[in-house]
Amino acid sequence: MRILCVSDQIDPLVYSSQVKERYKDVDAVFAAGDLSLEYVDYIVTTMGKPTYFVFGNHNLKEFKFYKKGTHTENFYENPITQIQNHGHGADYAGNKVIRCRHLGFKTPTGKTTPLLIAGVSGSLKYNNGLAQYTEFQMFRQLLEMVPALLWNKIRYGRYCDIFLTHASPRHIHDREDQCHKGFECYNWFIKKFKPALMIHGHIHLYDLQAKRVTKTGETTVVNAYSHLVLDLSMDFDSKGEKIGSDVSIHPDR
Repeated sequence: MRILCVSDQIDPLVYSSQVKERYKDVDAVFAAGDLSLEYVDYIVTTMGKPTYFVFGNHNLKEFKFYKKGTHTENFYENPITQIQNHGHGADYAGNKVIRCRHLGFKTPTGKTTPLLIAGVSGSLKYNNGLAQYTEFQMFRQLLEMVPALLWNKIRYGRYCDIFLTHASPRHIHDREDQCHKGFECYNWFIKKFKPALMIHGHIHLYDLQAKRVTKTGETTVVNAYSHLVLDLSMDFDSKGEKIGSDVSIHPDR
């Protein structure tokens, strides 16, 4: 599965009349926050790919419409879903566990298992602005998703494939100022629920040599700043149980 990740900056390679051709082999788009929904809407409209987003700590004028999340079954072309998402055509992944039946992986038995997504918005609290949370507040949001994650484990043999956030985990890609510190509870989440991939934003990369991909346990953590293209593959045994995953990053294009 090929994924286009975006966050924090309007990228001229994406905000381009050539975007559909440039990323024609992409299966889905994940937006990790601090992007206007007009930009997200442009991506959806131009590329016509399933798109999932969370909010960061900026560009929050429409946050009030989305912050009350629910656990949902997701069907990308369902017009009711698009109405609920205020016409932007992208799916809000904040405080949700989404089972994407239009995206998935083939098991050795020939069955398709859906892509499983969990997400949260916002950053660590630093000036009492919108979408800023203490460690406890964020941990509570993660706990609210646990019942749906446990159901995934029972039904599909795994909790979550992709964890979409704005902030990073503590001590992975984060910085030491209060605004850009990561959440300790994200480390708990990825250790407990073992997503194959965690996509975050928030940490701007001005050095081409800066680290943006880190493997921790069974999870590959990627910083989506500006844009990044990656492949996610999953391996299953004869019973359809996940036995491994791999994330590979594509050169810039």
